[in-house]
Amino acid sequence: MKLQTDILAQAANQARGLAIDAVHKAGIGHLGLPLGCAEIGAVLYGHALVHNPDEPRWLNRDRFVLSAGHGSMFLYAWLHLTGYALSIEDLKGFRQLHSKTPGHPEFHETPGVEATTGPLGQGVGNAVGMAISGKMAAARFNTPEHAIFDQHIVCLAGDGCMQEGVGMEAVAFAGHQGLDNLILIYDSNYVTLDAMADKTQSENAAKRFKAIEWDVQVVEDGHDLAAFLKAFNKAKKATSGKPQLIIVHTIIARGIPEVQGTAKGHGEGGAKFGDAARIGLGLPGDKHFYVSDEVYAYFAAHKKRLARAYGKWKKTYAAWRTANPDKAALLDSAPVRPSAAALMEKIPVFPADAKHPGTRGSGREVLQSVAAALPLLMSGSADLHGSTYNYINADKDFDKTNRAGRNIRFGIREHAMAAMCNGLAYDVIFRPSCATFLVFADYSRPSMRIAALAKLPVIYIYTHDSVGVGEDGPTHQPVETISSLRLIPGFEVIRPADLEETAGAFAAALERTDGPTLLALTRQAVPNLNDIPPHIRRAGVLKGGYVAVQETAPLTLVIIATGSEVQHAVAAAKTLGAGVRVISMPSMEIFDRQPKEYRDSILPPACRKRVAIEAGVTGLWHKYVGPEGRIIGIDRFGLSAPFQQAMTELGITVEAVIAAARAL
Repeated sequence: MKLQTDILAQAANQARGLAIDAVHKAGIGHLGLPLGCAEIGAVLYGHALVHNPDEPRWLNRDRFVLSAGHGSMFLYAWLHLTGYALSIEDLKGFRQLHSKTPGHPEFHETPGVEATTGPLGQGVGNAVGMAISGKMAAARFNTPEHAIFDQHIVCLAGDGCMQEGVGMEAVAFAGHQGLDNLILIYDSNYVTLDAMADKTQSENAAKRFKAIEWDVQVVEDGHDLAAFLKAFNKAKKATSGKPQLIIVHTIIARGIPEVQGTAKGHGEGGAKFGDAARIGLGLPGDKHFYVSDEVYAYFAAHKKRLARAYGKWKKTYAAWRTANPDKAALLDSAPVRPSAAALMEKIPVFPADAKHPGTRGSGREVLQSVAAALPLLMSGSADLHGSTYNYINADKDFDKTNRAGRNIRFGIREHAMAAMCNGLAYDVIFRPSCATFLVFADYSRPSMRIAALAKLPVIYIYTHDSVGVGEDGPTHQPVETISSLRLIPGFEVIRPADLEETAGAFAAALERTDGPTLLALTRQAVPNLNDIPPHIRRAGVLKGGYVAVQETAPLTLVIIATGSEVQHAVAAAKTLGAGVRVISMPSMEIFDRQPKEYRDSILPPACRKRVAIEAGVTGLWHKYVGPEGRIIGIDRFGLSAPFQQAMTELGITVEAVIAAARAL
């Protein structure tokens, strides 16, 4: 179909008017991108994107990710015009309580929003993850007769996204992997929030991206509808095997002469000139939130064209399902919540004398079992497969020559790794997991936080979980990390004590579909808690905490421990007498979610003599031990020494538990 420039130019100006009115009504927001990129939106949503507003989660839609999420009114305006379930009243509620148009795009909140963006660069990482998912899906499910996956991932980013490290980590990965289903549109308007862009950057973006194996086009006039479409079509049809960058030079806040082209145009500064701007854009001065009948009619007709393309795909999809029942069954299984109980049946019980190099070692064996049961489970590592032990042995690497591989080598890119896993999770086809050392969760944390906010079931297999790292010293000993991750709402941390708890931890993480889970695994060897039946250890993890040692006399003392410190609590109980109960608490978050009756049965309120031990900071343990209890932990940085010596020097010992108990 020929590009209808006249009506789309009108639509671009009317989208500008919607942004001006919404920001002016809210008294806050960002006008720069919605006004500067209006023609880009007109071409994408009015002509070029393959999608279906009536089926926002269509498997083969083009994904559009607004990485520069502060420009959310750009996205909301075009979703409204295109016919998504987003009304003019929703636009009027921009940034207001319980609206479908929050300040930054949020997944689950607004139909057509593909990712929760806001922190700059996150969307770039998400888009790369979606591109990985697209390649994996095509490799697994397409057949010579039926191609049901051939979508493109389109991401709009600005200078901020280009400056943030997570964005640059992700594009380097995309170039190396040849993700040619990815189109990144760089809104290059020479302006950042504080000042003109030349105050903070001087690199040649085109040369930079070409050097990391991207194809690059430059559109000098980003307001030329035909010029942008020509570049976009070329990117979609490229056969180079490389991801595509389109650098589009635009005028920030175009349409408000008082601020356009300047840093003042970035935010809401131009809204006060809105009435005059609207007239200058050809909009009626007395009608706010105005869209003409002609523009609505154009998009209604375009929606029908999109529906016809969708209908054609559905016929292909139906034929594919008939011809490939096994593949169809596998695809149908993607969104189904796996049962932890069923998964644990797939994991063989470990021999009592099993020896493993820490819970990371038992994790390696558990992963092989669950990966066999869940063929859409992916595993990746930040260049640490040899230490994190999370390689799926029955499969190979995901790369240019093997898009069906289940092991992703992310390189030393912890932040982008987590952002890309979010992108994989948004697609709800593959179940992503990734790994590095726990201390480097600080590099992944912004993406982890977004995973919790967006309720994405990403699994983090992060090892070397305490001062048990030993000789690597305090830079690699995450004394505060676990507690800080526990503070993220909706984020679950599981720190298993031995190999059977590790089996339960993987099952619990995989059963969860409403948010992310981190498995904190040890480097150092830990003993098997063979006095506790395997099924009790496994099932106990699903409750977050359970009785590991039951008192055999009237209860006088409760010892609470987690991870590698459970062994010390169990050993101390043998010395302290029959009235001692030991609670293994691999996950505070899961335990706190249990009914009060269960929590009180495990941690009886009447017993106020309590000791907790964990090789980390002590603050969060006060809610369990109460005002009369004692906490054994590490409220300082660690030290470089063999792990046994480090633990002893820092007081993480059986003797410390006994002394604390007797002091009570």
